[in-house]
Amino acid sequence: MIDEQGDTVPLPAFPSPPDHRPEYDERGSVPPPVQRPSRPTPPYGPIVKKVALGLAVCLVAGAGYAGLRKIADAPADPNASGAHPAQTSSTPDQASEGVQRAVAGEAVLQKMADAVANDKRTEFMDVIDPKAAAFRTSARTIFSNLSTLPISSFQLRYVSDDTGALTPDRQAELGGTQAWLAQVEVSWQLSGFDVKPARETLPVTFVTRDGATYAASFSERFVAGQRRPIWALGQIDVAKGEHSLVISLGSESEARSYVSVADKAVESLTKVWGKNWRQKVIIYLPAQQNQMEAVLGAEPNTYTQIAAVTMAELDSPLSGAPVRIVANPKLFEELGKQGRRIVLTHETTHVASTATASPVPLWLAEGFADYVAFTAVPVQDESAAKELFKAVRAGKVPATLPSAEAFAATATDLPQAYESAWLACRLIAEREGQAKLVKFYRAVHASRSQTGLADAFRTVLGTTEAEFVAEWQKYLKRLAGV
Repeated sequence: MIDEQGDTVPLPAFPSPPDHRPEYDERGSVPPPVQRPSRPTPPYGPIVKKVALGLAVCLVAGAGYAGLRKIADAPADPNASGAHPAQTSSTPDQASEGVQRAVAGEAVLQKMADAVANDKRTEFMDVIDPKAAAFRTSARTIFSNLSTLPISSFQLRYVSDDTGALTPDRQAELGGTQAWLAQVEVSWQLSGFDVKPARETLPVTFVTRDGATYAASFSERFVAGQRRPIWALGQIDVAKGEHSLVISLGSESEARSYVSVADKAVESLTKVWGKNWRQKVIIYLPAQQNQMEAVLGAEPNTYTQIAAVTMAELDSPLSGAPVRIVANPKLFEELGKQGRRIVLTHETTHVASTATASPVPLWLAEGFADYVAFTAVPVQDESAAKELFKAVRAGKVPATLPSAEAFAATATDLPQAYESAWLACRLIAEREGQAKLVKFYRAVHASRSQTGLADAFRTVLGTTEAEFVAEWQKYLKRLAGV
């Protein structure tokens, strides 16, 4: 679901006995969903997509587009023992000390970036605190991961620091003449996939000892909403397909199993959308729920019932931003082959149509993505639009196309919103042809006018929104047998 407010839609629960996992059988029958509570709205939160297939298929795909995290200099935890408020340089001496910290920290970061660029692990480890045994182990894994990825550029930039962020106990543990926490911007670009570098902000702990400065941690004092690069969460494996790159925190065989599905999703989307896009997708495959939440900067258990989330891994959701599809491996496995293909085709549609930076209304963005997914993997109308048909048969025909609010996590009639949007797009394709549907989408996407949707209805479809809605209502009644 594309939701600019960052709401998500939980995956319908599968009320099964403990020893039974819901699967697609030959009839596609699954138990009915139950209501789940929504979560608080995060800044620029992920956009999650729900695909309701009733008795035939029941699944959720995430289309979460996470943009700029509001990450300030990480302040000290006011509840932590011995924590101090953030310090500012109010005297010449303090300003001078701040400059010295920045110069020392930047020098460490530059050596690390150079070591990655030149594939020199020894040089990378030379600037890792020799007394931080656990972090040295993590640092070796991080370097190995960065060497495994097809990285064309890797940079670390010292942004700011907070001398009060480390508690006295932590300062004593680090030792040395000085220790501090800095916010560091890390950027990396995957060759053949990214137009622009991905960017995240990491809290990096530095310590100066015996005249040398080292990095002592990459994971200290993350703030709410702060995302972590997948390559900093554990050993990764990478599998590459013709159109896809799967980065797994599980195993190489697991990564390879997703490549063919992702490649088919790209090919299915391209048949509808056309070849004028990069025809590349990147999938992150965390091994555990908390890893998925770390990648997305989410609260614990936020995505327990979410199959996949798509995010822009950049400071702001601009055109060309590197986009990742973050999968929940457990739920993806439960969806089965058909469900995974529907989910990935839907998500790939958002990638190709640059939905992270698009002005298209949610009904068009989500309806078009469903149209492409269900074109690739056909399902019966009675199953795919079960909730909508039930409402229409009860005399509750939608008065308008679904609003943005209709796609919110707490929306009562959420399934109907998706089903209505899908059938609106399918109606356009049936009436005008698939190519005209694509042209309509592109026209709305490209418009910089507040009347872009109305203009596209008139110039592309030769009608008005009101006239289309009236025809769509008749279409829904006919499909529902009313």
